[in-house]
This record gives sequence, C-alpha cells and structure tokens, in this order.
Amino acid sequence: MANDRKVWFITGASRGIGLEIAKAALSAGDLVVATGRDAGAVKTALPDTADAIALQLDVTDPMQATTAVAEAVEQFGRIDVLVNNAGYGQLGVFEEIGHDTILRQFDTNVHGTLHVTRAVLPVMRRNTSGHIFNLSSIGGALGFDIASIYCATKFAVEGFSECLALEVKPFNISVTIVQPGFFRTDFLDDSSIRFSDKAISDYADYAKATQGFYTSQNHVQAGDPAKLGAALVRLSREKTPPLRYAAGSDAHDYLSGAYDARMAELSEWQELSKSTDGKAASAA
Repeated sequence: MANDRKVWFITGASRGIGLEIAKAALSAGDLVVATGRDAGAVKTALPDTADAIALQLDVTDPMQATTAVAEAVEQFGRIDVLVNNAGYGQLGVFEEIGHDTILRQFDTNVHGTLHVTRAVLPVMRRNTSGHIFNLSSIGGALGFDIASIYCATKFAVEGFSECLALEVKPFNISVTIVQPGFFRTDFLDDSSIRFSDKAISDYADYAKATQGFYTSQNHVQAGDPAKLGAALVRLSREKTPPLRYAAGSDAHDYLSGAYDARMAELSEWQELSKSTDGKAASAA
C-alpha cells in the first residue's frame, strides 16, 4: 500500500452522503472502510474494488465499533480519516416526542459518534496523525421549526467536536465539523426521517404546516452529495483544515444570518452582561 493513499473509515455508508464520500475517496485513489448496519447493502452500493471493504456496524453498539475498527486496521494497517456520518432526523414538536424516542435519537446521533471516535482515536494517536470529520448540520448551529430534538443532538456533536479538537491537536489529529445545508439525499424520506409519537391539538396547525414543508423538500434539495464527497476529499488533503465547514450555499447563508444576529444581540445587551462583574479584591 502506497503511503500517500489515505485509509478512510466511514459510518452510515450504504446510501446518501456517506456513500458519496466513500465513492469520492475511492476516485481519489484512497482506501475505504465503509460501514453500515447492513454490510450487504453497503457492499452492493459500493463499486466492486479491492480498495474498499464493507463492514457491519451499528454505531449505537460500542463493541461493534471496536470490532469494526480492529478489522479495518487488520485489513489496511491504519485509519487516516474518520467520517462520523451515521444518523437520522427526529422531527416533531418537543411535547409530542416521547422519552424513549429522544433516547434513540441521542443514542445514534451523539453516542454513536462518541463510540466510533473512541475506538478510532488509539489508532490515530499511535500514528500521530489523522483527520476526523463529524457530520453536524446547519441545525447544529441554529434552531429550526419542529426540530428541537434533532438540533439538540447536532449541537451536542458540535460541542464535543470543538473540545475534542483541542485534546487531539498535540497528536497531529485534526477535527472538522461538517455543517451541511439541505442535500438531495433520503434524509427527508420516510425510510430515514421520524416525526412525532403523538398529536397535541394545540400544536396541530403549526405541526402540519412545518411537517408539510419538510416533506415537500424531499429529493428536491439544492445540495449535491457527490460534490460534498469531493469537498471532504479536498479538505482531507489540507495541511490546516477548518474546524467548521459549511456545506452548501444555503448553509453559508443560514449560518451567516445566525452569526450576525448573535453578534447584534450580544452587542445590544453588553451593558447588562458586564453589570454582573463583582468588584476587584483590594490589595492587601
């Protein structure tokens, strides 16, 4: 194996963004460990090549994460790039979503990212190099209608990733938070997205209107997942990759507006913010 060929470990690679990242890495001449809950589906979706292996991995199971990483290292010797992509969208008004449903969302979107990262980091530390891409969302930086639980998981991924970047920097490991806008994948499809567990009449009109908007965007989103895959391959070659990468013109616009609004609010209330400082202790 040529030393300049990167080894990618990608979760949720049977379809959508994960699959396109795998294809882009292979097209760039790299090696790919593509994982999913159904390894057969991953293998069917990927090009038939000796440069890729498909492994079963339910990211909610930490033992499966450890096993899959060990198999990847046995096959290719190392892991250079980790892509934590596996996840799904739980939408719906907060009061209409049950406790167990919330736990499942966090178990996949947050705990799954933690399990796989924990399994991969010892490999990267031994090699004193690596790049971790954690898939967040524009919903990891600002809130959206009927998305409180989904956004909560992505805000958690962003906080984890920002702190992790500080911890692993001494080992020459980079972390990039990927913030996609709306991409043409199955994210809004019935096979992926989830809505409320129950209906509360007070929210009926609001929930119906917002849910209708989301479903109307299914498969007509502006973002091209193949181009996102190519963008991540480019970022994997950068000597100083960004901590955050906004993917899509809509992501750029949404995030710019959110940051501007926060700065304006911070400035508006700065006097009250500073009013809570205590008096400096007098010198002895």
